[in-house]
Amino acid sequence: MAKLTFKSSARDEDCSLRLGNCSSNETVVLCHIGRNRGWAIKCADYFAIYACADCHAQIDGHKKSEFSKLELEAEKFRALEETQGKFVSKGLMNV
Repeated sequence: MAKLTFKSSARDEDCSLRLGNCSSNETVVLCHIGRNRGWAIKCADYFAIYACADCHAQIDGHKKSEFSKLELEAEKFRALEETQGKFVSKGLMNV
């Protein structure tokens, strides 16, 4: 059996971001949201959320969002808290 990783933990999860009109949970991936990111650079996996393809596209700016930048930041923080709770319950983070 393969070892559970942050990335693989997103499989079959619901979208934590829930910006509306979420895609299927089959499209949920680990979406890095930390500030230390950019072209080909990603922040640490524990600064990531479970996000469906639609929500991921909105926060990455690939799709127009009805939310302001400030509202998106607040939603990412809420989703981070929810996702990190799942990380803890799956044994990926210890507190």
